Parts: sequence; C-alpha cells; structure tokens
Amino acid sequence: MHRDANTPGTPSRDDERWAAVQARDPSADDKFVYGVRTTGIYCRPSSSARLPKRENVEFFDSAEAAEAAGYRSSRRVASDRSAAAAQRAALVAEACRLIDVSEVQPNLEALALQAGMSMFHFHRIFKAETGLTPKAYASASRARRLREELAGAETITNAIYEAGFNSNSRFYEASAGMLGMCARDYRDGGQNAVIRFAVGQCSLGAILVAQSQRGICAILLGDDPDLLVRDLQDLFRKASLVGGDADFERLVANVVGFIEAPAIGLNLPLDVRGTAFQERVWQALREIPPGATASYAEIAARIGSPKAARAVAQACGANPIAVAIPCHRVVRRDGDISGYRWGVERKRELLKREA
Repeated sequence: MHRDANTPGTPSRDDERWAAVQARDPSADDKFVYGVRTTGIYCRPSSSARLPKRENVEFFDSAEAAEAAGYRSSRRVASDRSAAAAQRAALVAEACRLIDVSEVQPNLEALALQAGMSMFHFHRIFKAETGLTPKAYASASRARRLREELAGAETITNAIYEAGFNSNSRFYEASAGMLGMCARDYRDGGQNAVIRFAVGQCSLGAILVAQSQRGICAILLGDDPDLLVRDLQDLFRKASLVGGDADFERLVANVVGFIEAPAIGLNLPLDVRGTAFQERVWQALREIPPGATASYAEIAARIGSPKAARAVAQACGANPIAVAIPCHRVVRRDGDISGYRWGVERKRELLKREA
C-alpha cells in the first residue's frame, strides 16, 4: 500500500517523509521508500541520487509496495544500503565510545539524542549492530572498568568510585553479577571462590566443565585431561577447585550429549567474564543458529566495529566456554575453517554435525 504525495488527509505524514528525503536521513530507510514518476525508479530516503521535484514523488511503505506499483529499484540502492549501514555502524560505535569514556553512564535519551534518532529507533539499531541493548553494553563496560580498577587499586573503595559507581551500596548490589564473586576475592585472583569441575570423555577427546556460583565458567576441550585441569588453574589462579559430585557429573553428561547431538540444544546458565568488547563478540556468537556460520568481518559489523575483524578473531580465541559460546561457527570470509582454540579438526567436526 502506498501513500501518494497528494492524498487528501495525509499531508503532515508526507511532509515529514519529504523532509527526510531532503535531509537524506538514513534513520528513515527502514520506514519508507519514494518513487519518482518521471523516471519510474524508487529510492530510499538516504539515497545520494539527485533530488526529484516534489510533485513527481510518491511514497511507499516498503520496496515491495513500490515494485508492485510498477517502480524498479534504483541502481544506487545497493550502494545506498551499504552507505546507510556504514553510517549506522559509525553512530553506534560513537555511542559505544561515549559509554566507555563517560564517568556517569549516559541514559538512553542522551544516547539517542547524540545519534539524532528517537529512543525507540536508536535502541533497535544499537541492539541490531552490537547484539546488546544499550543498558547491557553499559553494564559490560562498567564491569570491564571495574575489573581494570580492581587490578591496580590500593583499596576496593577507590576502585568502586574510579569505575563510575557513586555509592558503595549501588556497587555491592551489582558486583556479584559483574564479577561472579565478591570484589576482594576477584582482586585476589579468585581467592575464596569455589569452582566445581569434572573431566570426562567425548568423541572429540577430553572435556572439562567448570561451574562457579553464577554458572558455567569454562568448557575446555583437548587431548590430555591433566592439561585441561592446569588450564583451569591458570584461568582461576587462586580459586578453590573442587571435584564435582554425581549431580555435577550429570551436568557434564548434558554438555557431552550436546556435543554428540547439537540438535538437542544446550540451555545452561553461563558465568561469562571478559572485556566489554569480548562480551559483545560472545553475545553475537550465541545468536548464530546451529547449522549456520558467520565470518569474522560479519561479526565485527554486527557489534558496530566493522574494522575490528582481527579483534573479533582474538575474542573468539579467548573464549573459555566451548560450544555453549559457539566460536566454532565463525569462519573466514571465503568460508575457510581457519583457527580454533581447541583444534581445527574439532571445529570442522562440530560444524559437520550441526549441518
């Protein structure tokens, strides 16, 4: 269904659309297209094509509606889409930078105002680009700053305020979710934290599953069970590692079952600890469905950092939770399997099973 520029009763809406076309507003690209009667083509509002005369323009709610009315796509549409995508990515990247450097976390209204969008539209664009809501990204950013401050601060109170918390009470309400343990224990390398673990066997070799108070904190794959235990000790240097009981071993069996038959799914609480960037990457990985793959460049674009494909690969390599955070579903742009923390052959076999 289309809205003609001269349709009685809708002047204000069409006037707003025409203003968006004149401004070449990319935020309107997913709301409507406009057709030019004299050329028979349709364009998106952000099109770089020469502006037509107002009387020759009619508006449509979608490209499909324009095509149904006999219009054909402008040759600029593909490049316009790329330019609009790049602009959206740049706006979201700037919003991420603002969140990362601000002493007081900006609210949704302030972020949307900076981007020149409505709060609803900015929220949707931000989540589409990064895989996180602005609030979730801000929480991850603050958690990263908190970890960095705790590593070098003389006192926990100093770290709390340097990380942007304006009161101790607000910090202690959020600290367990951010760190998986109390702040003093985190600063001391996991001291006093208790992590249960068990080592088993699956068709891909040895597997170690570990769980903190919050959830699964490691799933490691390899050939030597002893090496996997040492890897776990390196991840949590001062935590108390406790062998799992029979109930915990059933959880390991669930993970093994998922590896053997990915179609059954794996729904476990995860204790994910990484930098803000790593957590954005890992969240994007969890949104890749079984049987599908994405390139490092595609993941970089999804999280609003289109030039960070190499950093995405590094975040995949740093992922300590195999299969549940499916870094095995990320491949090179040309489809090549490329590297995998737990061995390329395991990655190839996991993809084969999911396909």
